[in-house]
Amino acid sequence: EIQIDLTIRFKMPERGLNVNGVLMGLRQANARISSALLQALFSAIEERTIEQMQDEHPGRYVRNGYQTKERELRTSLGPFHYRLAQLYDKVEQKTIVPLRATGFLPKDRRYTEEATEAGIGSVVHLSYRWASKETARIREQAPAASASTLHRRLREFAQEKCCWPDLKKVPYRFLMVDGTGVRLQGYKGANLGKGEMRWAMASLGEGEPFELVGFWIEKSWKDIKKDLEERLDYKRLEILFSDGGPGIEEALLEEGMLHQRCVLHGKRDFSYILYADGLKKAEQAPLKEKLEAIPVFHFNQEKLEQLSPEDLPKVKALVEKTQQGFREMIDLLNPEKYPKARVYIENLSRNIATFFSWWLEKKTWIPLNTNAIESAFSQVKNRIWSIGKRWSDKGLLNWLQVTMNKIFRPEMWKELWSQY
Repeated sequence: EIQIDLTIRFKMPERGLNVNGVLMGLRQANARISSALLQALFSAIEERTIEQMQDEHPGRYVRNGYQTKERELRTSLGPFHYRLAQLYDKVEQKTIVPLRATGFLPKDRRYTEEATEAGIGSVVHLSYRWASKETARIREQAPAASASTLHRRLREFAQEKCCWPDLKKVPYRFLMVDGTGVRLQGYKGANLGKGEMRWAMASLGEGEPFELVGFWIEKSWKDIKKDLEERLDYKRLEILFSDGGPGIEEALLEEGMLHQRCVLHGKRDFSYILYADGLKKAEQAPLKEKLEAIPVFHFNQEKLEQLSPEDLPKVKALVEKTQQGFREMIDLLNPEKYPKARVYIENLSRNIATFFSWWLEKKTWIPLNTNAIESAFSQVKNRIWSIGKRWSDKGLLNWLQVTMNKIFRPEMWKELWSQY
C-alpha cells in the first residue's frame, strides 16, 4: 500500500481572477501532477525492489547511484522522464538496473499501458494545501527550539548519521575534482572572506555516472588525496578529470594515471590568463581565435559517442592537427611578452586531448569536461549563499554531510530519516 501526500500551491493574482482563469490553471497543472504521482510510484517500487534484492542476497548488491540519462516513457498522461537507480553486482562484477532485472521494465525500453493481472488498483490520498502570498510559508509547527539547540542537533545528526562509508570495495576507475568559493566566518562571526570548497566524485568507468565521494573546506589537494586513499581503492583509479587548477595534478596524479583537462575550462580560462599578461579584451581576439581553431575544442560528448572503429584514420588526423595547433600556439606566444599564457598552453596541450588517446586505445569514450561536478555544485551553491551569509568551516561541513544524503542519495536519506 502506497500513500502519496501531494501538496499543490497555486499563485493567485490580486485582481481579475475568474472561473476561466482557475480552470486554465488546473489544466496546466494536470501534467505536473501526473508526473509527480508517477515519480512517487516509481521511486517506491524501485526502493522496495532494491530492499528485496539486498535482503535475498546480503552483501552482493551495492547501491551505485543513478543512470546518467533519463529514460522517457511515452504515456497517455504525457511524456514521463525518470532516472533509473543502479546496483553494483559484486558477484558478476557489473552494474545492473533493478527495475529491469526484475522484469518491471522491459530491456528493449518499449513501454505499454496494457492491463495485466499484476495491475495496480488503489485509492490515492491527496492532501491539498492552498497558499496565498501571506500563508505560503506556514508549516505545522513543532515545539519551538532555540538556535543553539538546532545547531547542536544538526551537528550531532551530521556526525553520527551522515558519515562517509568505506568505499574501498567499489571498483571506481575515474576521479573528478573541482572547487568553488564560499564565504567563511570565524569566532563570533568574524568575516574571514572567501574560502575554497572542494569536491570529489568517482565513477566505475565509461558511460557510468559520477557519485559524490568527498567534500572539504579549506583543505589542500595533498590532504584531500590522503583522505581519499583511506576510503577509496586509489591505486585502481585510471583517469583524473579536472579544470587544471593549481596543485591538482601534482597532488592527485599517481604513476600511470591519466589526466583529462576540462575542454570547456581550457578554452574559457585562456582569456583570464591573457588578461593577467596585460592583454585587454580587444587585443585577445587573434590569439583566442587561433586557440578555438584547434580541433580538440570542436568536440563534444555527442560527437564522441558517434565514433566507430571505421573512424580510426579520421581520429588520428584530428589528433595530429590538435598537436600541430598547440605547437603553433606555443611558438606564437613569446615567453617574454606572454609568460603566463605560454606556460598555460604548454600545460593544457599535455592533458586536454586524453580522450582521443583513450579512444584510440580502447575504442570507448570518456567525458571531455567536468560538467558532472559543476552540476552537483549548482544543486547546493545557491542554498549555501541564501541560507547563510557566511559559514564556519565546521558548520558548512555538517550542512554538506546532511545535504549529501538528502540531495544526492535520496533513497538512503528516506531510510536514514525513518530510522532517526
